[in-house]
Amino acid sequence: MTSTSRKTPPVSSDADQVTDELAAKYPNRWKALWVLACGLALIVIDGTIVGVALPDIISKLNLDLTNAQWVNSLYSVVFAALLLSTGRLADRIGRRKVFFVGIVVFASGSVVAALSHGVAQLIWARVIQGVGGAMILPSTLSTVNAIFRGKQRAAAFGVWGAVMSGAAALGPLLGGWLTSSFSWEWIFWVNVPIAVAVFIAGVLFVPETRGDSSRRGVDVDGLLLSAIGFGFLVFGIIEGPKLGWWKMIGDFHIGSWKWSAALSPVPFALAIGVVGLVLFVLWERHRAGNGRDAILALGLFKLPTFTWGNVAAFAVAVGEFGIVFVLPLYLVNARGLSVMDAGWILSAMALGAFGSGAAARHLAAAVGATNTVIIGLALEVIGVVTVAMAIEKSPLLVCALLVIYGLGLGLASAQLTSTVLKDVPQAESGQGSATQSTVRQVGAAVGAAVAGAVLSGALAQTLPKAVEDAGLHAPQQLVDAVRMSAGGALHGLDGQPLGEALAHGFATAVGCSLYAAAVFLLLGFFAAFMVRASDKKHQQTVGADAEVAAKN
Repeated sequence: MTSTSRKTPPVSSDADQVTDELAAKYPNRWKALWVLACGLALIVIDGTIVGVALPDIISKLNLDLTNAQWVNSLYSVVFAALLLSTGRLADRIGRRKVFFVGIVVFASGSVVAALSHGVAQLIWARVIQGVGGAMILPSTLSTVNAIFRGKQRAAAFGVWGAVMSGAAALGPLLGGWLTSSFSWEWIFWVNVPIAVAVFIAGVLFVPETRGDSSRRGVDVDGLLLSAIGFGFLVFGIIEGPKLGWWKMIGDFHIGSWKWSAALSPVPFALAIGVVGLVLFVLWERHRAGNGRDAILALGLFKLPTFTWGNVAAFAVAVGEFGIVFVLPLYLVNARGLSVMDAGWILSAMALGAFGSGAAARHLAAAVGATNTVIIGLALEVIGVVTVAMAIEKSPLLVCALLVIYGLGLGLASAQLTSTVLKDVPQAESGQGSATQSTVRQVGAAVGAAVAGAVLSGALAQTLPKAVEDAGLHAPQQLVDAVRMSAGGALHGLDGQPLGEALAHGFATAVGCSLYAAAVFLLLGFFAAFMVRASDKKHQQTVGADAEVAAKN
């Protein structure tokens, strides 16, 4: 008796079937991905392009360090406060619609910023840009999440993450070129033609998608509480060095009203911010328990990979935006480099981020997404610490060390999205995406705020000490001018012993800011290890369940 063996044809998995269905439903989805990536790049670049132009803006508009922090941070504060709400709005009325409105609002804010003649107008323009950016970002990520599945979804997320990290790192070079070749206004004018091109391409290729809108109501109270919490917290961090962390040391007024108490408003602002965020969390839990629409899905934080992945994403953003804020101030004001030269040095981050971001998918296939994030964060820590140690050395050395940091940034950012969302149910992926984006933007705002606060606080100590160690004397007014102008007052002291001493003190303070960024990155490094531990525990549980099922 003979027997014949036949090869059974491969059976398509459910994931493959879904992928094929999406390919048929969205035939232009890869073109749509690149359009969405360009929209993402537009708003991400705007978060970092301002940094290298800040010395010129400070000089032309007579800003102090605190005003400069607001110009740099307010965009991210508004961005973060609105992201969750605009993400839910996009789920309800259509992500494509919200994406287009966001492009128009963002471009309008860019025009207002470019036409600014004073700090108040520029700050309001940054608010408008933040509103537009908050509409664009969740619409892009949710759309990508809706039109891709399986391996193609991982590839699409890789493109999205690489564009986010690379565009953020490219901002300083573009800002340096535009500022030195034209004027600082062009860092905003350049957004307008790009926005028009993205809008037209979006009409042609981006499909309309929606999320789950079955829950009742619109969470207006949640929006207000999150805005109050984030806004007052960042206000306290930024204004602390200028107004005093406890006792009042500066003037604070809104219009004709002036703060007259001996106690600084900063501790009140920080307390209001913390209370606002606590009430926000309690309110979101209450709404979700009643089956009503909530802008924050607290249940997702029961997933260890989601929780620790967001901690890592927060840390990466704090480190990146802290570096982009303080380094241009040092390179231009204290080191005497041109804005273009500073842009070239900071572009080393982009060089590393683009290269490693493109390769991150292949590394993740070999060692896993979480291990790729761990490697990336390790390189970021090494890069930041060595830059802090070599800050007064050759600019070429600083440039080379920033490449190391950029390599880590590209690896970590490219794989963080898939790491954070890996265990999130498909039905809640929109909420998960919006939450992760919000965490990144909060990190961006906190990064610039903390870096500026540490820089200001350190300058109060390092500048007098550097002058004293050099055996010189400097009027207190000059020391205060150097601190409040973020080093701008050093330009009149080029080549003088006093100027060199103050520049050394400025470099020491910048080093302190970079070490502060490294502390946050170490927190992210620890969080990534916690994600890996959660992965291993999950795999062991799945393996044990499989063994029990096999025995039964």
